[in-house]
Amino acid sequence: MPAPRTNPRLHLALIPLAALVAVLPLILHGCSCGHDFDFHILSWMEAGQQLLHGHMPQWADTPAWNAGEPRFVFYPPLSWLIGALLGLLLPWKFAPIAYTWLALTASGLALHRLARVYAGPTAATLAAILYLANPYMLFTAYERTAYAELLAAAWMPLLLQAILAEEVTAPAIALPVALLWLTNAPAGVMGCYALAFLGAIRLAQTPAGRRLKLAANGCGGLMLGLCSIAFYLLPAAAEQKYVQVAMAVIPGMRIADNTLFHITGDGPHDDVLHTASVIAVILLAAAILSLAFSWLAPKVRHPERSEGSPYLFFARSNPAFALGALTGTIALLLTPIALPVWQHAPKLAFLQFPWRILAILAAVFGLAAAKALNPLRLKPLSLTAVALAGAAALILPAYRNFAQPCDPADTVEARLALFHSPAGTDPTDEYTPAPADNDSLKHADPPYWLLPPQAAYAQPVQTAPGPAPRQLTLNLPQPETLVLNLRAYPSWRVTRNGQIFPARVERADGLLALPLPAGPSSILVKEAKPWQMPDRAVGDAISVVSLALFALYRGRRPAASRAVA
Repeated sequence: MPAPRTNPRLHLALIPLAALVAVLPLILHGCSCGHDFDFHILSWMEAGQQLLHGHMPQWADTPAWNAGEPRFVFYPPLSWLIGALLGLLLPWKFAPIAYTWLALTASGLALHRLARVYAGPTAATLAAILYLANPYMLFTAYERTAYAELLAAAWMPLLLQAILAEEVTAPAIALPVALLWLTNAPAGVMGCYALAFLGAIRLAQTPAGRRLKLAANGCGGLMLGLCSIAFYLLPAAAEQKYVQVAMAVIPGMRIADNTLFHITGDGPHDDVLHTASVIAVILLAAAILSLAFSWLAPKVRHPERSEGSPYLFFARSNPAFALGALTGTIALLLTPIALPVWQHAPKLAFLQFPWRILAILAAVFGLAAAKALNPLRLKPLSLTAVALAGAAALILPAYRNFAQPCDPADTVEARLALFHSPAGTDPTDEYTPAPADNDSLKHADPPYWLLPPQAAYAQPVQTAPGPAPRQLTLNLPQPETLVLNLRAYPSWRVTRNGQIFPARVERADGLLALPLPAGPSSILVKEAKPWQMPDRAVGDAISVVSLALFALYRGRRPAASRAVA
Protein backbone atom coordinates (compact mmCIF):
# COMPACT_ATOMS: atom_id res chain seq x y z
CA MET A 1 0.00 0.00 0.00
CA PRO A 2 1.49 3.38 -0.94
CA ALA A 3 2.31 5.77 1.90
CA PRO A 4 -0.18 8.61 2.42
CA ARG A 5 0.92 11.81 0.74
CA THR A 6 0.91 15.05 2.67
CA ASN A 7 0.20 18.38 1.06
CA PRO A 8 3.71 19.92 0.80
CA ARG A 9 2.30 23.36 1.62
CA LEU A 10 0.26 22.36 4.64
CA HIS A 11 2.99 23.65 6.94
CA LEU A 12 2.26 27.19 5.73
CA ALA A 13 -1.05 26.95 7.58
CA LEU A 14 -0.12 24.68 10.49
CA ILE A 15 2.92 26.59 11.71
CA PRO A 16 1.13 29.97 11.97
CA LEU A 17 -1.81 28.18 13.61
CA ALA A 18 0.48 26.61 16.21
CA ALA A 19 1.99 30.04 16.88
CA LEU A 20 -1.55 31.37 17.27
CA VAL A 21 -2.19 28.71 19.94
CA ALA A 22 0.87 30.10 21.76
CA VAL A 23 -0.43 33.68 21.79
CA LEU A 24 -4.10 32.82 22.34
CA PRO A 25 -3.74 33.06 26.16
CA LEU A 26 -2.12 36.47 25.69
CA ILE A 27 -5.02 37.58 23.50
CA LEU A 28 -7.51 36.40 26.13
CA HIS A 29 -5.69 37.53 29.30
CA GLY A 30 -3.29 40.26 28.17
CA CYS A 31 0.46 40.43 27.78
CA SER A 32 2.85 38.62 30.07
CA CYS A 33 4.89 41.27 31.92
CA GLY A 34 8.11 39.31 31.94
CA HIS A 35 11.63 40.29 32.96
CA ASP A 36 12.46 42.47 29.93
CA PHE A 37 8.96 43.67 29.10
CA ASP A 38 9.41 47.27 30.24
CA PHE A 39 12.70 47.71 28.40
CA HIS A 40 11.36 46.43 25.10
CA ILE A 41 7.94 48.10 25.10
CA LEU A 42 9.42 51.48 25.99
CA SER A 43 12.12 51.04 23.33
CA TRP A 44 9.42 50.32 20.76
CA MET A 45 7.44 53.38 21.78
CA GLU A 46 10.56 55.54 21.67
CA ALA A 47 11.55 54.23 18.25
CA GLY A 48 8.01 54.56 16.92
CA GLN A 49 7.81 58.19 18.00
CA GLN A 50 11.08 59.01 16.23
CA LEU A 51 10.14 57.08 13.10
CA LEU A 52 6.91 59.09 12.89
CA HIS A 53 9.08 62.21 12.68
CA GLY A 54 11.21 60.68 9.93
CA HIS A 55 14.22 60.09 12.18
CA MET A 56 16.15 56.81 12.43
CA PRO A 57 16.69 56.41 16.19
CA GLN A 58 20.15 56.57 17.72
CA TRP A 59 19.42 58.36 20.99
CA ALA A 60 16.56 57.39 23.32
CA ASP A 61 15.04 60.57 24.79
CA THR A 62 12.95 59.40 27.73
CA PRO A 63 15.32 57.09 29.72
CA ALA A 64 17.29 58.47 32.68
CA TRP A 65 14.32 60.69 33.57
CA ASN A 66 14.45 62.49 30.20
CA ALA A 67 18.25 62.89 30.22
CA GLY A 68 18.41 60.11 27.62
CA GLU A 69 20.90 57.46 26.59
CA PRO A 70 22.42 56.19 23.30
CA ARG A 71 20.38 52.98 23.53
CA PHE A 72 19.79 52.55 19.81
CA VAL A 73 23.48 52.83 18.97
CA PHE A 74 24.14 49.63 20.92
CA TYR A 75 20.94 47.58 20.94
CA PRO A 76 20.53 45.72 17.61
CA PRO A 77 17.86 47.36 15.46
CA LEU A 78 15.73 44.56 14.04
CA SER A 79 13.56 43.77 17.07
CA TRP A 80 12.84 47.38 18.05
CA LEU A 81 12.11 48.36 14.45
CA ILE A 82 9.57 45.54 14.11
CA GLY A 83 8.06 46.33 17.52
CA ALA A 84 7.84 50.04 16.68
CA LEU A 85 6.14 49.37 13.34
CA LEU A 86 3.64 47.01 14.98
CA GLY A 87 2.88 49.66 17.60
CA LEU A 88 2.26 52.22 14.86
CA LEU A 89 -0.01 49.86 12.91
CA LEU A 90 -1.93 48.26 15.80
CA PRO A 91 -3.19 49.35 19.21
CA TRP A 92 -0.14 49.22 21.46
CA LYS A 93 -1.62 46.57 23.73
CA PHE A 94 -1.60 44.13 20.82
CA ALA A 95 1.90 44.94 19.55
CA PRO A 96 3.78 42.52 21.90
CA ILE A 97 1.27 39.76 21.10
CA ALA A 98 1.60 40.27 17.35
CA TYR A 99 5.38 40.37 17.70
CA THR A 100 5.40 37.07 19.63
CA TRP A 101 3.23 35.45 16.97
CA LEU A 102 5.48 36.68 14.17
CA ALA A 103 8.65 35.50 15.92
CA LEU A 104 7.25 32.03 16.68
CA THR A 105 5.88 31.67 13.15
CA ALA A 106 9.20 32.71 11.61
CA SER A 107 11.04 30.25 13.87
CA GLY A 108 8.81 27.37 12.87
CA LEU A 109 9.09 28.17 9.17
CA ALA A 110 12.87 28.42 9.43
CA LEU A 111 13.16 25.04 11.13
CA HIS A 112 10.83 23.55 8.53
CA ARG A 113 13.05 24.92 5.77
CA LEU A 114 16.07 23.26 7.38
CA ALA A 115 14.33 19.94 8.05
CA ARG A 116 12.58 19.75 4.67
CA VAL A 117 15.88 19.59 2.82
CA TYR A 118 16.34 16.00 3.93
CA ALA A 119 13.15 14.94 5.73
CA GLY A 120 9.63 14.28 4.50
CA PRO A 121 6.83 16.84 4.89
CA THR A 122 5.26 15.13 7.90
CA ALA A 123 8.51 14.97 9.85
CA ALA A 124 9.54 18.51 8.89
CA THR A 125 6.20 19.98 9.94
CA LEU A 126 6.10 18.16 13.29
CA ALA A 127 9.72 19.13 13.98
CA ALA A 128 8.88 22.76 13.24
CA ILE A 129 5.99 22.64 15.74
CA LEU A 130 8.27 21.10 18.35
CA TYR A 131 10.81 23.83 17.75
CA LEU A 132 8.45 26.78 18.09
CA ALA A 133 6.81 25.21 21.16
CA ASN A 134 9.95 23.90 22.87
CA PRO A 135 10.20 24.89 26.56
CA TYR A 136 13.11 27.30 26.12
CA MET A 137 11.29 29.17 23.37
CA LEU A 138 8.20 29.55 25.54
CA PHE A 139 10.29 30.48 28.60
CA THR A 140 11.79 33.26 26.48
CA ALA A 141 8.39 34.35 25.22
CA TYR A 142 6.38 34.24 28.46
CA GLU A 143 8.63 34.55 31.50
CA ARG A 144 11.55 36.53 30.11
CA THR A 145 9.73 38.41 27.33
CA ALA A 146 13.20 38.71 25.80
CA TYR A 147 11.76 39.71 22.46
CA ALA A 148 15.05 40.12 20.60
CA GLU A 149 16.24 36.67 21.66
CA LEU A 150 12.86 35.25 20.69
CA LEU A 151 13.22 36.60 17.16
CA ALA A 152 16.83 35.38 16.95
CA ALA A 153 15.49 31.82 17.19
CA ALA A 154 14.24 32.24 13.62
CA TRP A 155 17.82 32.57 12.31
CA MET A 156 19.49 29.67 14.16
CA PRO A 157 18.09 27.00 11.77
CA LEU A 158 19.31 29.06 8.80
CA LEU A 159 22.80 29.06 10.33
CA LEU A 160 22.75 25.27 10.73
CA GLN A 161 21.49 24.87 7.18
CA ALA A 162 24.26 27.06 5.83
CA ILE A 163 27.18 25.31 7.54
CA LEU A 164 25.80 21.76 7.11
CA ALA A 165 25.02 22.20 3.42
CA GLU A 166 26.86 19.87 1.06
CA GLU A 167 28.13 22.95 -0.79
CA VAL A 168 28.94 25.71 1.69
CA THR A 169 28.71 29.18 0.15
CA ALA A 170 29.63 32.59 1.49
CA PRO A 171 26.20 34.21 0.94
CA ALA A 172 24.41 31.34 2.71
CA ILE A 173 26.70 31.81 5.74
CA ALA A 174 26.53 35.61 5.61
CA LEU A 175 22.73 35.90 5.76
CA PRO A 176 22.06 34.21 9.15
CA VAL A 177 25.21 35.75 10.66
CA ALA A 178 23.98 39.23 9.72
CA LEU A 179 20.42 38.54 10.88
CA LEU A 180 21.57 37.18 14.25
CA TRP A 181 23.74 40.23 14.98
CA LEU A 182 21.02 42.63 13.81
CA THR A 183 18.56 40.94 16.18
CA ASN A 184 20.46 40.16 19.37
CA ALA A 185 24.14 40.55 20.22
CA PRO A 186 24.37 37.44 22.48
CA ALA A 187 22.73 35.41 19.71
CA GLY A 188 25.29 36.80 17.28
CA VAL A 189 28.15 35.73 19.54
CA MET A 190 26.65 32.26 20.04
CA GLY A 191 25.98 31.87 16.33
CA CYS A 192 29.57 32.70 15.40
CA TYR A 193 30.95 30.18 17.89
CA ALA A 194 28.52 27.49 16.71
CA LEU A 195 29.52 28.26 13.14
CA ALA A 196 33.22 27.85 14.00
CA PHE A 197 32.56 24.60 15.88
CA LEU A 198 30.58 22.95 13.10
CA GLY A 199 32.94 24.38 10.51
CA ALA A 200 35.86 22.65 12.24
CA ILE A 201 33.98 19.34 12.08
CA ARG A 202 33.26 19.93 8.41
CA LEU A 203 36.94 20.55 7.72
CA ALA A 204 37.96 17.40 9.59
CA GLN A 205 35.58 15.28 7.49
CA THR A 206 36.28 16.95 4.15
CA PRO A 207 38.87 15.53 1.74
CA ALA A 208 42.14 17.46 1.86
CA GLY A 209 41.73 18.78 -1.66
CA ARG A 210 38.46 20.55 -0.80
CA ARG A 211 39.34 21.96 2.61
CA LEU A 212 40.78 25.22 1.35
CA LYS A 213 37.61 26.04 -0.60
CA LEU A 214 35.42 25.12 2.37
CA ALA A 215 37.48 27.25 4.75
CA ALA A 216 37.52 30.17 2.32
CA ASN A 217 33.74 30.07 1.83
CA GLY A 218 33.08 29.73 5.56
CA CYS A 219 35.43 32.52 6.61
CA GLY A 220 34.38 34.66 3.67
CA GLY A 221 30.72 34.23 4.57
CA LEU A 222 31.40 35.16 8.19
CA MET A 223 33.27 38.30 7.16
CA LEU A 224 30.67 39.20 4.54
CA GLY A 225 27.89 38.85 7.12
CA LEU A 226 29.68 41.01 9.69
CA CYS A 227 30.74 43.63 7.14
CA SER A 228 27.23 43.90 5.69
CA ILE A 229 25.97 45.11 9.09
CA ALA A 230 28.95 47.36 9.80
CA PHE A 231 26.52 50.31 9.83
CA TYR A 232 25.39 48.98 13.23
CA LEU A 233 28.30 46.82 14.37
CA LEU A 234 31.17 49.29 13.93
CA PRO A 235 29.58 52.19 15.88
CA ALA A 236 28.39 49.78 18.58
CA ALA A 237 31.95 48.48 18.99
CA ALA A 238 33.76 51.80 18.61
CA GLU A 239 31.50 53.75 20.99
CA GLN A 240 31.54 51.24 23.84
CA LYS A 241 34.24 53.33 25.47
CA TYR A 242 31.71 56.13 25.88
CA VAL A 243 29.26 54.06 27.96
CA GLN A 244 29.40 51.86 31.05
CA VAL A 245 29.12 48.55 29.21
CA ALA A 246 30.75 46.64 32.10
CA MET A 247 27.53 47.16 34.10
CA ALA A 248 26.07 44.31 32.04
CA VAL A 249 28.23 41.81 33.92
CA ILE A 250 27.89 42.94 37.52
CA PRO A 251 27.47 40.24 40.25
CA GLY A 252 24.35 38.21 39.59
CA MET A 253 24.66 38.82 35.86
CA ARG A 254 27.95 36.94 35.45
CA ILE A 255 28.47 33.51 33.93
CA ALA A 256 29.80 32.15 37.24
CA ASP A 257 26.53 33.09 38.96
CA ASN A 258 24.34 31.30 36.44
CA THR A 259 25.64 27.79 35.82
CA LEU A 260 23.20 24.89 36.16
CA PHE A 261 21.35 24.91 39.51
CA HIS A 262 23.76 27.44 41.03
CA ILE A 263 22.53 29.15 44.22
CA THR A 264 23.46 32.77 44.89
CA GLY A 265 21.17 33.46 47.86
CA ASP A 266 19.11 35.94 45.86
CA GLY A 267 15.67 34.31 45.91
CA PRO A 268 14.13 35.72 42.69
CA HIS A 269 17.37 35.20 40.76
CA ASP A 270 17.74 31.63 41.99
CA ASP A 271 14.11 30.84 41.10
CA VAL A 272 14.69 31.93 37.50
CA LEU A 273 17.98 30.05 37.36
CA HIS A 274 16.32 26.90 38.68
CA THR A 275 13.62 27.15 36.01
CA ALA A 276 16.22 27.66 33.28
CA SER A 277 18.24 24.72 34.63
CA VAL A 278 15.25 22.39 34.58
CA ILE A 279 14.50 23.47 31.00
CA ALA A 280 18.14 22.81 30.09
CA VAL A 281 17.97 19.27 31.45
CA ILE A 282 14.69 18.60 29.61
CA LEU A 283 16.01 19.99 26.34
CA LEU A 284 19.30 18.11 26.64
CA ALA A 285 17.42 14.87 27.25
CA ALA A 286 15.08 15.53 24.32
CA ALA A 287 18.00 16.34 22.01
CA ILE A 288 19.96 13.24 23.05
CA LEU A 289 16.93 10.95 22.60
CA SER A 290 16.15 12.50 19.23
CA LEU A 291 19.75 12.06 18.12
CA ALA A 292 19.68 8.42 19.23
CA PHE A 293 16.45 7.73 17.35
CA SER A 294 17.71 9.62 14.31
CA TRP A 295 20.80 7.41 14.26
CA LEU A 296 18.64 4.29 14.36
CA ALA A 297 15.91 5.57 12.03
CA PRO A 298 15.89 3.81 8.67
CA LYS A 299 16.71 5.89 5.63
CA VAL A 300 13.57 6.80 3.72
CA ARG A 301 13.51 7.69 0.06
CA HIS A 302 11.18 10.51 -0.84
CA PRO A 303 9.42 10.10 -4.18
CA GLU A 304 9.36 13.86 -4.71
CA ARG A 305 13.18 14.02 -4.63
CA SER A 306 15.70 12.90 -7.20
CA GLU A 307 19.17 11.56 -6.48
CA GLY A 308 20.63 14.84 -7.67
CA SER A 309 18.81 16.93 -5.10
CA PRO A 310 21.06 19.15 -2.95
CA TYR A 311 21.01 17.41 0.43
CA LEU A 312 22.37 18.77 3.66
CA PHE A 313 25.83 17.65 4.61
CA PHE A 314 25.47 14.28 6.37
CA ALA A 315 22.02 13.75 4.78
CA ARG A 316 23.38 10.85 2.73
CA SER A 317 24.80 9.37 5.95
CA ASN A 318 23.71 10.73 9.33
CA PRO A 319 23.94 14.09 11.15
CA ALA A 320 24.18 12.50 14.59
CA PHE A 321 27.95 12.87 15.00
CA ALA A 322 28.17 16.62 14.37
CA LEU A 323 24.96 17.41 16.24
CA GLY A 324 25.93 15.04 19.05
CA ALA A 325 29.31 16.73 19.42
CA LEU A 326 27.61 20.13 19.54
CA THR A 327 25.08 18.87 22.10
CA GLY A 328 27.83 17.47 24.32
CA THR A 329 29.75 20.74 24.15
CA ILE A 330 26.64 22.72 25.08
CA ALA A 331 26.03 20.41 28.05
CA LEU A 332 29.59 20.99 29.23
CA LEU A 333 29.31 24.76 28.82
CA LEU A 334 26.32 24.82 31.16
CA THR A 335 28.43 23.58 34.07
CA PRO A 336 31.11 25.25 36.25
CA ILE A 337 33.75 23.06 34.58
CA ALA A 338 33.65 25.34 31.54
CA LEU A 339 34.07 28.62 33.44
CA PRO A 340 37.61 29.19 32.08
CA VAL A 341 36.20 29.02 28.55
CA TRP A 342 33.48 31.55 29.36
CA GLN A 343 35.94 33.88 31.05
CA HIS A 344 38.68 33.87 28.41
CA ALA A 345 36.97 33.31 25.04
CA PRO A 346 36.31 36.71 23.38
CA LYS A 347 32.93 38.26 24.21
CA LEU A 348 31.47 35.09 25.78
CA ALA A 349 31.31 36.74 29.21
CA PHE A 350 28.72 39.20 27.87
CA LEU A 351 26.23 36.38 27.34
CA GLN A 352 25.71 36.70 31.13
CA PHE A 353 23.69 33.47 31.35
CA PRO A 354 25.19 30.18 30.08
CA TRP A 355 21.71 28.82 29.49
CA ARG A 356 21.26 31.26 26.63
CA ILE A 357 23.04 28.66 24.48
CA LEU A 358 19.86 26.60 24.76
CA ALA A 359 18.78 28.66 21.74
CA ILE A 360 21.30 26.65 19.69
CA LEU A 361 20.42 23.38 21.41
CA ALA A 362 16.74 23.91 20.55
CA ALA A 363 17.62 24.15 16.84
CA VAL A 364 19.76 21.00 17.14
CA PHE A 365 16.82 19.25 18.82
CA GLY A 366 14.49 20.34 16.02
CA LEU A 367 16.83 19.01 13.34
CA ALA A 368 17.38 15.72 15.18
CA ALA A 369 13.63 15.36 15.77
CA ALA A 370 12.97 15.76 12.05
CA LYS A 371 15.48 13.00 11.32
CA ALA A 372 13.97 10.74 14.01
CA LEU A 373 10.42 11.31 12.73
CA ASN A 374 11.41 10.83 9.11
CA PRO A 375 9.71 7.42 8.65
CA LEU A 376 6.38 8.86 9.83
CA ARG A 377 3.66 9.46 7.22
CA LEU A 378 0.32 11.09 8.01
CA LYS A 379 -2.59 12.23 5.93
CA PRO A 380 -3.32 15.98 6.02
CA LEU A 381 -6.20 15.70 8.50
CA SER A 382 -4.23 13.45 10.84
CA LEU A 383 -1.16 15.66 10.60
CA THR A 384 -3.26 18.72 11.42
CA ALA A 385 -4.78 17.05 14.47
CA VAL A 386 -1.45 15.73 15.77
CA ALA A 387 0.38 19.02 15.17
CA LEU A 388 -2.17 21.26 16.86
CA ALA A 389 -2.84 18.86 19.73
CA GLY A 390 0.89 18.52 20.32
CA ALA A 391 1.35 22.28 20.21
CA ALA A 392 -1.45 22.80 22.74
CA ALA A 393 -0.03 20.09 25.02
CA LEU A 394 3.32 21.90 25.13
CA ILE A 395 2.08 25.50 25.13
CA LEU A 396 -0.71 25.56 27.71
CA PRO A 397 1.35 24.15 30.64
CA ALA A 398 4.21 26.48 29.68
CA TYR A 399 1.88 29.47 29.79
CA ARG A 400 0.58 28.48 33.23
CA ASN A 401 4.13 28.10 34.58
CA PHE A 402 5.97 30.92 32.79
CA ALA A 403 3.49 33.77 32.23
CA GLN A 404 4.09 36.76 34.51
CA PRO A 405 1.23 38.87 35.93
CA CYS A 406 1.22 42.60 35.29
CA ASP A 407 1.11 45.10 38.13
CA PRO A 408 -1.12 48.10 37.30
CA ALA A 409 1.98 50.22 36.61
CA ASP A 410 3.43 47.61 34.24
CA THR A 411 0.61 47.20 31.72
CA VAL A 412 1.06 48.41 28.16
CA GLU A 413 -1.47 51.18 28.78
CA ALA A 414 0.42 52.35 31.87
CA ARG A 415 3.74 52.26 30.04
CA LEU A 416 2.24 54.27 27.19
CA ALA A 417 0.89 56.86 29.61
CA LEU A 418 4.29 57.07 31.30
CA PHE A 419 6.03 57.45 27.95
CA HIS A 420 3.84 60.43 27.04
CA SER A 421 4.15 62.02 30.49
CA PRO A 422 6.94 64.48 31.39
CA ALA A 423 8.31 62.12 34.06
CA GLY A 424 10.71 60.09 31.91
CA THR A 425 11.73 56.49 32.50
CA ASP A 426 14.50 54.50 34.21
CA PRO A 427 18.07 54.57 32.88
CA THR A 428 19.76 51.46 31.49
CA ASP A 429 23.02 51.05 33.41
CA GLU A 430 25.13 49.64 30.58
CA TYR A 431 24.05 52.43 28.19
CA THR A 432 24.69 55.23 30.69
CA PRO A 433 27.34 57.58 29.25
CA ALA A 434 30.65 57.42 31.10
CA PRO A 435 31.41 58.65 33.70
CA ALA A 436 27.87 59.71 34.64
CA ASP A 437 26.47 58.40 37.92
CA ASN A 438 22.84 57.35 37.87
CA ASP A 439 22.61 57.72 41.65
CA SER A 440 23.45 61.42 41.27
CA LEU A 441 20.73 62.00 38.69
CA LYS A 442 17.52 63.47 40.06
CA HIS A 443 14.17 62.09 38.95
CA ALA A 444 12.49 65.46 38.47
CA ASP A 445 15.03 67.71 36.80
CA PRO A 446 13.48 70.53 34.76
CA PRO A 447 14.30 70.86 31.05
CA TYR A 448 17.10 73.33 31.85
CA TRP A 449 18.32 75.70 34.54
CA LEU A 450 20.96 78.37 35.08
CA LEU A 451 23.58 78.44 37.83
CA PRO A 452 26.33 80.86 38.82
CA PRO A 453 29.74 79.60 37.63
CA GLN A 454 30.85 78.92 41.19
CA ALA A 455 27.78 76.72 41.76
CA ALA A 456 27.87 74.82 38.47
CA TYR A 457 27.40 71.45 40.17
CA ALA A 458 24.30 72.39 42.16
CA GLN A 459 20.86 71.00 41.51
CA PRO A 460 17.90 73.19 40.50
CA VAL A 461 15.66 74.62 43.18
CA GLN A 462 12.44 74.35 41.16
CA THR A 463 11.62 70.92 39.74
CA ALA A 464 9.04 70.78 36.99
CA PRO A 465 10.29 67.71 35.10
CA GLY A 466 10.70 67.56 31.38
CA PRO A 467 13.11 66.85 28.51
CA ALA A 468 15.74 69.39 27.50
CA PRO A 469 14.96 71.75 24.63
CA ARG A 470 17.20 71.32 21.61
CA GLN A 471 16.98 75.03 20.79
CA LEU A 472 17.11 77.82 23.35
CA THR A 473 17.63 81.59 23.28
CA LEU A 474 18.93 83.44 26.37
CA ASN A 475 20.15 86.96 27.15
CA LEU A 476 22.30 86.78 30.26
CA PRO A 477 23.26 89.87 32.29
CA GLN A 478 26.28 87.99 33.65
CA PRO A 479 28.14 84.72 32.95
CA GLU A 480 26.22 81.65 34.04
CA THR A 481 26.26 77.90 33.49
CA LEU A 482 23.41 76.46 31.48
CA VAL A 483 22.53 72.92 32.55
CA LEU A 484 20.40 70.90 30.14
CA ASN A 485 18.48 67.83 31.23
CA LEU A 486 20.39 65.90 28.59
CA ARG A 487 23.21 63.44 29.09
CA ALA A 488 26.50 64.50 27.49
CA TYR A 489 27.66 62.27 24.63
CA PRO A 490 30.20 62.70 21.81
CA SER A 491 27.49 62.64 19.15
CA TRP A 492 26.01 65.97 20.33
CA ARG A 493 26.92 69.02 18.25
CA VAL A 494 26.33 72.21 20.28
CA THR A 495 26.44 75.64 18.66
CA ARG A 496 26.19 79.08 20.26
CA ASN A 497 25.15 81.91 17.94
CA GLY A 498 25.88 79.66 14.97
CA GLN A 499 29.40 78.70 16.10
CA ILE A 500 30.54 75.34 17.49
CA PHE A 501 30.62 75.63 21.27
CA PRO A 502 32.88 72.86 22.63
CA ALA A 503 33.15 74.15 26.22
CA ARG A 504 31.68 71.81 28.84
CA VAL A 505 31.43 71.64 32.61
CA GLU A 506 31.57 68.08 33.91
CA ARG A 507 28.91 67.05 36.40
CA ALA A 508 28.53 63.89 38.46
CA ASP A 509 25.10 63.26 36.96
CA GLY A 510 26.54 63.49 33.42
CA LEU A 511 24.21 66.27 32.26
CA LEU A 512 25.31 68.63 29.53
CA ALA A 513 26.49 71.87 31.21
CA LEU A 514 27.64 74.86 29.13
CA PRO A 515 29.51 77.88 30.59
CA LEU A 516 27.89 80.85 28.85
CA PRO A 517 29.22 84.42 28.80
CA ALA A 518 27.07 87.47 29.41
CA GLY A 519 24.97 88.64 26.51
CA PRO A 520 22.67 86.96 23.99
CA SER A 521 23.13 83.24 23.36
CA SER A 522 21.23 81.20 20.81
CA ILE A 523 21.91 77.57 21.72
CA LEU A 524 21.26 74.71 19.29
CA VAL A 525 21.87 71.08 20.22
CA LYS A 526 21.75 68.59 17.35
CA GLU A 527 22.75 64.98 16.83
CA ALA A 528 25.75 64.55 14.59
CA LYS A 529 25.09 63.47 11.04
CA PRO A 530 26.50 60.04 10.12
CA TRP A 531 29.36 61.62 8.17
CA GLN A 532 30.33 63.68 11.22
CA MET A 533 31.08 60.56 13.28
CA PRO A 534 33.95 58.61 11.68
CA ASP A 535 32.84 55.22 13.02
CA ARG A 536 29.33 55.66 11.63
CA ALA A 537 30.52 56.99 8.27
CA VAL A 538 32.99 54.13 7.81
CA GLY A 539 30.42 51.58 8.98
CA ASP A 540 27.87 52.82 6.45
CA ALA A 541 30.43 52.67 3.63
CA ILE A 542 31.51 49.12 4.52
CA SER A 543 27.87 47.99 4.60
CA VAL A 544 27.12 49.45 1.16
CA VAL A 545 30.13 47.70 -0.41
CA SER A 546 29.42 44.42 1.39
CA LEU A 547 25.75 44.36 0.40
CA ALA A 548 26.76 44.93 -3.20
CA LEU A 549 29.16 41.98 -2.97
CA PHE A 550 26.44 39.89 -1.30
CA ALA A 551 24.03 40.60 -4.17
CA LEU A 552 26.75 39.76 -6.70
CA TYR A 553 27.61 36.46 -5.02
CA ARG A 554 23.97 35.49 -4.64
CA GLY A 555 23.45 36.04 -8.33
CA ARG A 556 26.41 33.84 -9.24
CA ARG A 557 26.04 31.04 -6.69
CA PRO A 558 26.07 27.50 -8.12
CA ALA A 559 22.71 25.83 -8.54
CA ALA A 560 23.83 22.83 -6.49
CA SER A 561 24.16 24.99 -3.37
CA ARG A 562 20.62 26.31 -3.39
CA ALA A 563 18.36 24.96 -0.68
CA VAL A 564 15.37 22.86 -1.59
CA ALA A 565 12.21 24.81 -0.93
